[in-house]
Amino acid sequence: MLVDTHCHLNSHQLYKKYHEVKKSAEENNVKLFIVPGFDLETSKLAIQLAEEFDNVYAAIGFHPTEIKNYGEYEYNWLEKNITHPKVVALGEIGFDFHWDTTTEAEQMESFLKQIAIAKKHNVPLIIHSRDAMQLTYDTIKKHCDGMNGVMHSFSGSYEMAKEFVKIGFYIGLGGPVTFTNAKDPKIVCENIELEYLLTETDSPYLSPHPLRGKENEPKNVVLVAEKICDIKNITMSKLEEQVLSNVKKLFRIEV
Repeated sequence: MLVDTHCHLNSHQLYKKYHEVKKSAEENNVKLFIVPGFDLETSKLAIQLAEEFDNVYAAIGFHPTEIKNYGEYEYNWLEKNITHPKVVALGEIGFDFHWDTTTEAEQMESFLKQIAIAKKHNVPLIIHSRDAMQLTYDTIKKHCDGMNGVMHSFSGSYEMAKEFVKIGFYIGLGGPVTFTNAKDPKIVCENIELEYLLTETDSPYLSPHPLRGKENEPKNVVLVAEKICDIKNITMSKLEEQVLSNVKKLFRIEV
């Protein structure tokens, strides 16, 4: 079976039709879903979806562009709910300097608060990094000793991917690995060992080729998987088996 380790069924685009979207994915052999929150509301929805379906798991956390004016109430909620039995990670969190909604100082403060919660409760991290790869690496290396997680929708170089793997982080590959003009994701895919790769869509965003520009769905993880198999010259069954093993190991999911 295929796994979508990062799909936003809790987004306003997909939540209104999540039964239909999930069924369509399952008909395409996608049998396991991880739904990360990106603010308080979507973190609550992620838990709600995980409670409704046996094969849906939640991650809760506050995206770096969404933490403006977040305070004691929000972070207390996060710590209280990180122990929920269907919550398997804290995320997505990190840095994003593409959008000008929060300052670097605000993002750093939020990132460190959430890392501390994850460390206290021994849960993995789902990391978002946009236009901030070196800072993300430096922060994780300094503050996440002994922790692990995934670099979601990894957009860095192979050299950076190797460094993240060394400190205990998996590499999430999604739509960009299929883009005809995307070199780095293909090099990362080719050279990082399968034992450290995860499949994802980031739906409703980052639709894979040839659906680029359209609304993405978890069913499209099959296109990501096919491209990974092509690049690494492996069978789909081998990819499915290893990714499932990776997911079970990282997120401590019993399937």
